[in-house]
Amino acid sequence: MRIFLDTANVEEIASGVKMGVVSGVTTNPSLVSKEGCTSYKELVQKICKVTPGDVSVEVIEEDTRGMLTQARQIARWADNVVVKVPSTAAGLEATSNLKQEGIRVNMTLCFSVNQAVLAALAGAAYVSPFVGRLDDIGEDGMALVGDIVDIFNNYAFETRVLAASIRHPQHVLQALRYGAHVITMPYKVLTQMTKHPLTDTGIERFLSDWRSTGSAFS
Repeated sequence: MRIFLDTANVEEIASGVKMGVVSGVTTNPSLVSKEGCTSYKELVQKICKVTPGDVSVEVIEEDTRGMLTQARQIARWADNVVVKVPSTAAGLEATSNLKQEGIRVNMTLCFSVNQAVLAALAGAAYVSPFVGRLDDIGEDGMALVGDIVDIFNNYAFETRVLAASIRHPQHVLQALRYGAHVITMPYKVLTQMTKHPLTDTGIERFLSDWRSTGSAFS
């Protein structure tokens, strides 16, 4: 099981990596636009330098030919790049071609088991079910993660299940219970995972007791 950050902010990524818990990153055009960058390539390369593992970078074309052209360019930006391709018919065709070329793909915007199975058959390295967006329309996004994990295990698919659109620590807990291989989350959720009120009160009590002794540390 691995934790990725869903961001394009280099400082957030570096902070997560320093904690020793973040091993990868997922990005998309919306996240990149928030950083106000003038060069998609330069920002991705900065992210790849501070990230020890895979960095998913999304194409911005909708047809197969355009996806393939962009994917080949993106794949040359860094050794740890994984190209994000949407879960569409055109995306499946692009994924199967990229697989043959040795370019790893993360099929994104997955909202059904059928889409996930097709992604695995096409040769995707990852498939990303979007939990929060399904929850937003009244469906159980996390149940989809569980169904995909079960089916992939049943058929021994090599494609990794990457739980995406994570909104809060409870989503993380559920994804862990369902056996997601990777969970990608905003930096805010990662920091929320580090906190508990009993930890804070415990530290405060320990320090107060120590100060009351008047002892030196060394």
